[in-house]
Amino acid sequence: MYGAPVDLSFKNISSLTDTWIEEPNSGLRPLKRNSEMKYLSCSLRLNNNNITDLHDLQKTVNHFLAQPAHLTWLDLSFNKIAHIDHVLCELRELRVLYLHGNSIFILSEVDRLGVLPHLHTITLHGNVIETNKAYRNRVISVLPRLKTMDFSAITRQERVLAKIWHQSNSRCRSSKVNQ
Repeated sequence: MYGAPVDLSFKNISSLTDTWIEEPNSGLRPLKRNSEMKYLSCSLRLNNNNITDLHDLQKTVNHFLAQPAHLTWLDLSFNKIAHIDHVLCELRELRVLYLHGNSIFILSEVDRLGVLPHLHTITLHGNVIETNKAYRNRVISVLPRLKTMDFSAITRQERVLAKIWHQSNSRCRSSKVNQ
């Protein structure tokens, strides 16, 4: 089941429905298929394309993978994604998510990914949200199971600082509401 990734990178894809007519790139490890011609993989690469909308992501995963519920690794880096779509939250087994080099500009949208129980690695650098002073603290505080962010291990000290930052900002928000 842990075969090579289904690699649809560098295909000039702008819509996920465009992937359905594509053949994955061949890599060093050959892709294996089941009797329904779906790939025996738990990894999907859609990086370096022109994808703006993730609306059809679930259909795309279902189209290519023999066991779509077992998707654990998803690379959407270097596309034109501006929002963290709720469809990502449906990928309950996701462990690794690459979103670097996109156009995500609302930091609070990262909070949605907190429902993913196994997510331990994420990349978000190269997005507009990276310019926010609270960027790293916010992501670490809302995704407490992360081990790696932007290809850098999360230290114990960063966890402590993110927790303090979160508590401080929670108090600020609640005092503004009470005023």
